[in-house]
Formats: sequence, C-alpha cells, structure tokens
Amino acid sequence: MSRGKFFVIAFVCSFAWYIFPAYLFLTLSSISWVCWAFPKSITAQQIGSGMSGLGLGSFALDWSVIASYLGSPLVTPFFAIVNVLVGYVLIMYMVIPISYWGMNVYEAHKFPIFSSDLFDSQGQLYNISTIVNDKFELDEVMYQREGRVYLSTFFAITYGIGFAAIVSTLTHVALFNGKGIWQQIRASTTAKVDIHTRLMKKYKDIPSWWFYSMLAVSLALSLVLCTVMKDEIQMPWWGLLIASFMALIFTVPVSIITATTNQTPGLNIITEYLMGVLLPGRPIANVVFKTYGYISMSQAISFLNDFKLGHYMKIPPRSMFLVQFIGTIIAGTVNISVAWYLLTSVENICQKELLPPNSPWTCPSDRVFFDASVIWGLVGPKRIFGSLGNYPALNWFFLGGLVGPVLVWLLQKAFPTRTWISQINLPVLLGATAAMPPATSVNFNCWIIVGVVFNYFVFKNYKKWWQRYNYVLSAALDAGLAFMGVLLYFSLTMNGISIGHWWGAEGENCPLASCPTAPGVHVEGCPVF
Repeated sequence: MSRGKFFVIAFVCSFAWYIFPAYLFLTLSSISWVCWAFPKSITAQQIGSGMSGLGLGSFALDWSVIASYLGSPLVTPFFAIVNVLVGYVLIMYMVIPISYWGMNVYEAHKFPIFSSDLFDSQGQLYNISTIVNDKFELDEVMYQREGRVYLSTFFAITYGIGFAAIVSTLTHVALFNGKGIWQQIRASTTAKVDIHTRLMKKYKDIPSWWFYSMLAVSLALSLVLCTVMKDEIQMPWWGLLIASFMALIFTVPVSIITATTNQTPGLNIITEYLMGVLLPGRPIANVVFKTYGYISMSQAISFLNDFKLGHYMKIPPRSMFLVQFIGTIIAGTVNISVAWYLLTSVENICQKELLPPNSPWTCPSDRVFFDASVIWGLVGPKRIFGSLGNYPALNWFFLGGLVGPVLVWLLQKAFPTRTWISQINLPVLLGATAAMPPATSVNFNCWIIVGVVFNYFVFKNYKKWWQRYNYVLSAALDAGLAFMGVLLYFSLTMNGISIGHWWGAEGENCPLASCPTAPGVHVEGCPVF
C-alpha cells in the first residue's frame, strides 16, 4: 500500500471516530474504572481518577488526549519515552503518594491531591480579586488581611522539580554536547557538506540582512509597546532586553534537547521567577516577560524545526522564510481575533465553577497561565518560595538540577560499557511532568502506552512497516482530529446543540477525586471529616 493511500484510510478513520469522544460519548476521553468500582471512596477516586487524581488504571480512546500536551508519541524516540516514563512514575506514584498520605507535606490533606488552583489557609479557593488594586498590582494591605497563598502538594512539588529540570538542561548540554558544539562551530566553515546541503546550494540562500531587519523591527515595536503603553504592559524597557537575552542563551541548549528527544524543556518557570524577583506585584509585567523570554525561545525552536524540514524536503530557503513570515502575520491576526470574539461572546468563559458540566470553555491551559501570573507576578516569589512564603525549601531543587547531570556523566565515564547510562537524560526525566497541570495523568498514561507499543514492540517486530507508515499514521491521526474538531464546532457547539444528559456524556464520573481529606474543611459536594 502506498503511503498516500494509507494516509487517506487512517485520516478517514480518525475523522469518523473523533465524533464519539468529542461529542457522543465523552467518557471515552477518560475511562477511570477505579472510580466506578468505588463510587463513595475519596481515596480510591484520588488514586483512580485520570483527570483529578493519580490516574492508576485510567486510559482513553481519544487521540486528542494522547497527543495534546506531549505531542505525538509515534515520533518520539524510545529512549526519550523511557525517560518520561521513569520521571512520571517516580513523581506520580512515589513522591506524591508519600508526600500526601505518608507525610502530609505542606498540609496536603487540606487541598485536592491534584490541582492548579490557589487556596487560603482554610482550604478554600483564594479570593484573588480582593488583593488586586485598580492598577492590576498587588494591594499589600488586603494581602496581609487575606493571608498567604497555598498550593496543592502536587503543584508545589512539580514547581520544585521544574527548577531542577531547567538548570539540568544547561549542565547536561555542557557535559554531553559541549565538545561537539564547539567542534561544530569551529568546523562550520571548513567541514565537508553532506548531500542535502549540496542539493540545497542550487537555491539562493536567505540574505543575513533579512533576519537582522526582522530582529530590529521586532525589538523596536516591542520597545515602543513597553514605553508608550507602560501602564498597561507594566514592564520597563530593560525587562524586554533581559527577556531577549534569556531567549538567546537558552535557545541552543534547549534546541539540542528537542532535536534528540522530541521533548522541549520550558523556560516558563525561570522567566517567571526572575521577573517576580525584579518586579514583584505586577502580574501583567510577569506575563509579558515570560512571553518575550520563554515563548520567543519556543517559537525560535519551531522556526528552526521548519527550516530543518525544508532542508530535507529541498524547499527553497527564501520560500520557507516568506511562508513563515506570512503565516506568522495571518496566525497572529486570526488568534487575536478569535480570542477577542470568544472573550466577548462566551459567558463565564474559563470560569470553571460558573460553567455548566462538561463545558468546552474551561480553558485548562489558560487557567494555569493565570494562576502562574498570580503566583510569580502578583504575589511574587518572595511571598511563595522565599522567606515570606510556605515553600522556600523547594529552592534546593536548583542545586539538585545542577549536580544531577554531573553524577550521570561521571557514571558514564566510570562504566563506559553500560550504554544505557548515556541514555539517561535528566532534563527530560525531571521535566516529565512539567505539563501537569493542565495535562493530567490520563494524558500521560495513554501517551506512554502508545509510545512504548509503537516505538518498541512494533518497531522491533515490524520494522519495515514502522519505517514506511509510522510517521504517516501520526500525521493522519492529527489531521482527522483537526478536521472533525472544526466541523463539530461550527455545526453543533456553536449552535448550542448537545447530546443531552446520560452516563456516557458526564465525563469520567469521579466527583470525589478533588475533595480534601483534612478534618473540618468544607468544600461543596464533598464530605466533611
């Protein structure tokens, strides 16, 4: 069978199937059978819920659940999947249970076991609106009255592990790739070119001044934004320069991790932390700084990824540049327009507690983004992870991330015949749960299972099939999902047409999974101990 025919068949199957988990049978997006077996047990539902718990035994029959946060598992190397698996199991099934049930770390029982929400000392959702003044800055008097911000134990610990992951990226790349990077830089003008580069030489190259001009114009517009709209942006001009410098420094090491593992460590935590220290009490400034630091680096890696694909596909470089430039303008305009339309037309959008059950407008990623702006920008690291907060001990994870790759490197030198040691990638292993939340355990369970099945068992036993169809299958599943998603939105969701109330349309049915277990904590829908 040709790849084209295989793509069409897989595309049609993906397109036809997605109507079930997306509209007709929502429970297929998170099948948590432990909750069904123990409908009245909080502990069982905390363990079994794939959306609000540890997700033991939970799974989904929905490609959007599998590939939404970690990307397609079909295109991720097996050693990287193993690193994610090890990191996920260590954190989700060892560290969190011990912290929650064994040690009650950070008063864990007062809060849900898995949540990105912010809480007060009584285990209630923190009333953020009371500590923000008219300038969208921290009202310190009201903050002192409301008290400290508390995080769920999972959210707090994963922040600490995130500290270790981003520092370990620099150490890992320096130790394992530093020599190769330096040799490549020195040989870049004299080394022999490969067949792909020779074939690409028949096209006109991109003049350097195109890139420099784009950089200059982008920086100039950004500086104007920071100076002319300084009350709205909250970030001074020097913040833009620091953010740009951070993106420049981290692009190469993060690109190397991405190129070898298909997993991209994020700069979001370190950019938020730095700006929170420099300008505490300004959430918008923190968001803007993160965008110019972290998102710029992420987009740069996507840009490089496109060029590398164009290099292998023999697409003229100038055509690639123009397509990327025009696509950026179109995508930016459309995204802003759609976001503005949704914010003004969907009532209570992103406010989960005010929306009807199974509403598509809960915005899990945006809620985490908002909570992060409160933690790092509004309240500030000093009042969360510093001397005035509850979690200063988590700063020791920075040291762990610095030292960890050194230990792996020394083990590799001491036991050079043990090739598996060189496959340990701490930035990926430590950053395994960086997407959680908004990603949940059911996302990881499915991603790991599919990745292991296709990149180990199928590759090992049906290598020719894997080489011919694996990547085509991944693209077909993505395409079928996207087209059916658009069709469902414009034909049904936009017109308010629902399937009605029945068991299969109520999600995973684990209502007790997010309940606290500390005595005296009152939460609607949960028993009081």
